[in-house]
Amino acid sequence: AAAPQRVRQQSIRYRSSYIQEFDMEVFEHLKVVDYGNAAIPPESLVEPTVTNVLRALAAVEEKVNHVLDAGAIPVVIGQNSPCGSYAIGRPIAQRTKGNVGQVSLDTHWDAAELDEDTMDPRIGGSASWKHKLYEHCPNFRPENLVEIGERGMLENKDIIRRWIKNGTHFYPMWKVRTELGIEGLVNELHWAYEGTDAVYVHFDMDVLGGAGPAPGDILGELAEPIGMTDYEVIRIAHEVGRRGLDGMSFICIPPGSAVVYRTIVYVIMYMLAGVARTRLEKAKG
Repeated sequence: AAAPQRVRQQSIRYRSSYIQEFDMEVFEHLKVVDYGNAAIPPESLVEPTVTNVLRALAAVEEKVNHVLDAGAIPVVIGQNSPCGSYAIGRPIAQRTKGNVGQVSLDTHWDAAELDEDTMDPRIGGSASWKHKLYEHCPNFRPENLVEIGERGMLENKDIIRRWIKNGTHFYPMWKVRTELGIEGLVNELHWAYEGTDAVYVHFDMDVLGGAGPAPGDILGELAEPIGMTDYEVIRIAHEVGRRGLDGMSFICIPPGSAVVYRTIVYVIMYMLAGVARTRLEKAKG
């Protein structure tokens, strides 16, 4: 619950929306509104029963739908699933006639068949939200999923092999470091856009692991070696902004570090700069 507040607090540090690298005052080109917090029932945070989790999910989906009704792009700063992931992806899918692509940054696949805590098939929890999103929303297709960042010995081989067999484009950190680099990785984002009518972008910030702007151990048990750097995460955000997106979400924001919260501010602002740059280019012809 503290993550959105901490990100807001760190955003006050910045004088304006002017990004010097692009010589761009972002808010001169885009209308951006802080729509406040979703009315998540407080009891859902301390008693995550099936009923409470579904109430929390509904509260976030209602808020996301308000934003989509306005023709805007929802950017949801969350901390866990389903409220910070599934709750953004499903409303986008429900409103999209065609297929939906996804760009996902994460240390974990979150593709178990059932939520480990509730074992309820309706809930896409922290280890299962991706599986449930694709199960419940068939216009999310593995062929249009760009999965970035996972590494190490954390996952069930059958789950990963099934997703790859079904067409998922998987870019583990080993491949990013040894073959692609950030430029090559950016060139792979097109898979989320080919044959789709919408794109959902999800950043699980534990992807920073031990390579982010703060010590890896700040993440506790979520920290893993070979993590993404802050620049890589911010660069991908900018590139998806350039290409277009219909919604964005964050979970697992590492706690207790001002510079990590600032990283979220950068991710959002550099994504918006990407949106603005493309719109300006199109307007110029």
